[in-house]
Amino acid sequence: MSGTLLPSMYELHGVVKSYERRTVLRIAELDVLRGEVLALVGPSGVGKSTLLRLLNFLEAPNEGTLRFQGRAVGPDGAMPLALRRRVTTVFQRPILLNRTVRTNVAFGLDLRRGWRPWSANGRDDRVAEALERVGLNSLERQRARTLSGGEAQRVALARAMVLEPDVLLLDEPTANLDPYNVSLIEDIIRSLNQEKHTTVVLVTHNIFQARRLADRVGLLLDGSLVELAESEAFFDRPRDERTRAFVRGDMVY
Repeated sequence: MSGTLLPSMYELHGVVKSYERRTVLRIAELDVLRGEVLALVGPSGVGKSTLLRLLNFLEAPNEGTLRFQGRAVGPDGAMPLALRRRVTTVFQRPILLNRTVRTNVAFGLDLRRGWRPWSANGRDDRVAEALERVGLNSLERQRARTLSGGEAQRVALARAMVLEPDVLLLDEPTANLDPYNVSLIEDIIRSLNQEKHTTVVLVTHNIFQARRLADRVGLLLDGSLVELAESEAFFDRPRDERTRAFVRGDMVY
């Protein structure tokens, strides 16, 4: 990410998300900058995945304002379809069709033919490029459900990348994967951000991964953003004692 001030992709002000009488997220203020990699860290159950659901318009805040590219999210997460399609999520456990790897990667493009018509050659070229990026072109005709966990996660990344989203949301994308696949997936994320200028929001328990990949890192505790800073400052010069404890590896709840 450039050292200059970048425009915001998302702007959150006074955002509260509750389920029945339980408040799970309370964000006073958060801007996600265009073209950055933002990592959200913290223990389980502190609101990280809930925040991703808001950023992907799957849910709407109960209070406050969430804007995407200057457009406010409406009730029930309402957002014009053209803008919703600029955001793609890759989950920790990808759901793949019981079809070939290539068919899975092309699935999103085929769904969107009416919105943005692709020529047959253009579609095939984009799928081939995505498979090449994730190192799975040799397995394009293999059934996706026969793949290893790391290979399946790379298929999910390719399926997201082929859509060329403005924003890629990643929910624990390398949890329970071996070091080889972790390294491959981190390289894919890094190159996608640097070459395509894709904005990436990464939820991870792995603070080492956050340090390797992120321009900025935020710590969530009890649904609140405790600290948000550039990666070096977050890890080397944290302002909040809870952040210092978390970075040390202490139990923080």
